[in-house]
Amino acid sequence: MVTAELTGPAIAGFLLGASLIIAIGAQNAFVLKLGIMQKHVFNVVMICALSDAILIVAGVGGFGTLVQSLPGLIKTVTVLGAGFLFIYGALAFYRALQTHSLNTSHINPPSLTTAVTTVLGLTFLNPHVYLDTVVLLGGLSARYHGTAQIAYGAGAVIASFVWFFALGYGARLLAPVFAKPLSWRILEFIIGVVMWSIAIKLVLQ
Repeated sequence: MVTAELTGPAIAGFLLGASLIIAIGAQNAFVLKLGIMQKHVFNVVMICALSDAILIVAGVGGFGTLVQSLPGLIKTVTVLGAGFLFIYGALAFYRALQTHSLNTSHINPPSLTTAVTTVLGLTFLNPHVYLDTVVLLGGLSARYHGTAQIAYGAGAVIASFVWFFALGYGARLLAPVFAKPLSWRILEFIIGVVMWSIAIKLVLQ
């Protein structure tokens, strides 16, 4: 009986968490790129998953209410995030326009420090990550109580780990496609469009 009572909330948290994470966003685009290059994959996907876990736990623990009471915090993160995404998008467009070979054997991968710094920026300078994990997931967890609420949060955390590890390590299956320079240029262009689209959306909101 206890298992049945916890399974429902856990599945609900997993499905909602997955629906919020599995989208073409700045963070996912960066993880996809490193996954194709097979560079720093474990470090980056762990940072993404653990960051989500921390924010989800904070939201389920009631921090979402505090965030909602501080609209200035979200506004500040929005401005910083939009600027960060605009710069990263501009760099992606620049790489897409380069004429030299961009295949996996010639492209210069980012250093571990650069990769970690970038993924932390893409994660914590994105106001949507707080709205999705802390406010939305945290707020909806109030429907449950006690161990059921913990199961709900655990389900959302598991969804994050499953997605990022699948994305990071599954991306290597696309490596043959990206052996062609044109494929890398197209990917960089798409990443630039995604980054700028999100930045413009943040500014307009």
